[in-house]
Amino acid sequence: MEKKEVFFIIGLGLIGGSFALDIKTKRENAVIYGVDNDEQHLHKALDLGIIDHKATFEDIALADWIIVAVPVDKTVVVLNDVLGKIHNNAIVFDVGSTKFEICEALKSHDKRRNFIATHPIAGTEFSGPEAALTNLFLEKTNIICEVEKTAFVFQEKALQLFKDIGMRIRYMDPLSHDKHIAYMSHLSHISSFMLGKTVIEEEKNQRDIFDMAGSGFESTVRLAKSSPAMWTPIFKQNKEQVVKALSEYIANLESFKTLLEEERLEDIYTTMQETNRIKEILIKK
Repeated sequence: MEKKEVFFIIGLGLIGGSFALDIKTKRENAVIYGVDNDEQHLHKALDLGIIDHKATFEDIALADWIIVAVPVDKTVVVLNDVLGKIHNNAIVFDVGSTKFEICEALKSHDKRRNFIATHPIAGTEFSGPEAALTNLFLEKTNIICEVEKTAFVFQEKALQLFKDIGMRIRYMDPLSHDKHIAYMSHLSHISSFMLGKTVIEEEKNQRDIFDMAGSGFESTVRLAKSSPAMWTPIFKQNKEQVVKALSEYIANLESFKTLLEEERLEDIYTTMQETNRIKEILIKK
C-alpha cells in the first residue's frame, strides 16, 4: 500500500483552501488535515470536502507538509511554533504577501532548512473556505525568497508540488519582493478601498449613484471587497514600501488634478497615451 502523504493546512481561507483542493486533485495519496482558530471554518471546510480531518497544533508532528496561510501578523508566531514541532523531514511553507519580516524572524531557527518562504500571486476578493477554488494557482507566479536557505531535498520536493498544481516560479530576495509587491498589489488594494470610500461618502447625498456604476467602476472597486483582517497586517508589515508607493501615486493624482484645473488637455492626453504602454507590459506577462 502506498504511504500516505500528510498535509496540514493552517488557515482555511481562500489560499489555504485552494491549496487543499489542488493537492487533493494532484496527489492521490494525500490526506489533508485542517487547523483554524475559527471552528466554523473547520466545519465548513469538512462539509465542502476541502479537508479530510480537523487537527490542532499538537498534531503537527504527524505532518509531512505544513502550509501556513494565516494573516501575516500571525505568520511569524505560527511558523516558530510549527517549526518547533515538526519531524526532521517535514516541509513548511507560508503564503504571505510580505516576506522580509518573516525571513528575518526565522533566519536563525534550528529548522530553517525545512522552511520555504513563498508568495503565490493568486487570489480573489473573497475569503473563507467557501471562497476556495480548484486551479486557482494554474499558470500563476509563485515567488520564492531565500531559496538557498532551504535544504536542497526540500526545495526539490516543494518545486515538484508547485509544478504539479501548475505554478510558475520566480526567485527574489525578500526586500525586493516587498518593494515590488507594494506597487503591484498593495497599492492597488488601497486605491480600490479609497475609491469605494469616496463613492460611499458621496452616496449619502446622491442615492442613485450606484445605479450609474458601470463595469469600469465595478472592476476598479472589486478589491475593496477584500478582507480587512488580512490586509491591515499586510500594510503594517510593509509600511515603509507602501508609504513610498502611496506618496508617488498621490503625487501623480495631484499632477493630473492640476492639469485638469488648468485645462491642459494636450498634457492630459499625452499622460494617458504614455500610460497606455501598460498594455504592452501586461501582454508580456
